[in-house]
Amino acid sequence: MDLKRTKNFVFWLFCQFELITCSYLMEPWEKVLFYSFNICMVGMFFYTTYVCVAAHVSTALQFLLNLLGNQQENAVSVVK
Repeated sequence: MDLKRTKNFVFWLFCQFELITCSYLMEPWEKVLFYSFNICMVGMFFYTTYVCVAAHVSTALQFLLNLLGNQQENAVSVVK
């Protein structure tokens, strides 16, 4: 895609966003507050997702490795 088509597509997406949220009816200061709030919410969502997913994956891997490790140790202790 060339730069002009990309720019027009992003502008079209922004217009769709304004139509869906009816923010085209807001005054400029209301738009600033509205967009700031939305950007903060999206940022917190991505940060929380990043932190929680990393913690859950780490915990799940430790649990699985612990289970696999304990099975081998239990089998060896039973044989002895």
